[in-house]
Amino acid sequence: MDVTDYLTRIGATADDPLDVLMRRHLETVPFENVSIHERDNVRLEDEALVEKVVDRRRGGFCYELNGAFAWLLGRLGYRVTRFSARVATPDGLSFPGDHMGLIVDGVLVDVGFGRFAVGPLDLDSRDEQHDRSGVFTVRDAPDGELDVVWGEKTQYRLDPRPRTLADFTPMAWWHRTSPTSPFTREVTCSRLTPTGRVTISGPKLIETDDDGTRTERTVPADEQLAIYRDTFGIVLDAVPPALHPPDA
Repeated sequence: MDVTDYLTRIGATADDPLDVLMRRHLETVPFENVSIHERDNVRLEDEALVEKVVDRRRGGFCYELNGAFAWLLGRLGYRVTRFSARVATPDGLSFPGDHMGLIVDGVLVDVGFGRFAVGPLDLDSRDEQHDRSGVFTVRDAPDGELDVVWGEKTQYRLDPRPRTLADFTPMAWWHRTSPTSPFTREVTCSRLTPTGRVTISGPKLIETDDDGTRTERTVPADEQLAIYRDTFGIVLDAVPPALHPPDA
């Protein structure tokens, strides 16, 4: 595994500051669950994660994206801690390990949560933090945990205690196999753009501006393949069928 190859993959250099490394990763390595629907195994090991992102030029979901990025940042000399988070849902907080993010030299870094902060967030500050995608606030929660709030909506509650990649193996397995996992219901791929985010979810192409303006259209199967190739750098013979479609 070579740091230079990883930096080349994301169009960055070792001298770039953390916010630039983060933005370049978000722009070039997509948040995607295609491997889940291709029935691929997901190995939460540094070598497997870096090989997928760098050599295979693919993306992944939170454990893969933040896992690979943690390896890169560690090799660049940053102090990196993996943390567990419970995602906020309409029914309350999800379960521990539902999401994995990073604390890097004391700031929150997350390249695996889809549409979220583009730059690092200061975990010690309780003031509003202005990011390209909006205003974020970190709030104290019970038992030493922290809520990350975007606008007035909590995104997740993080437990800052250090975790290992292996700690997330059970939840990664659940997310890629369970009919109730949000990742098994529809094939999706998304990445940051200079003005917002582009996403393909099932047959829908969705473009979201930083101000929240959203457009979408349904695209036929042959155009979907071109979008995966030209927009996300993922070459497919066919878009795999959803593992557990919601109407099945």
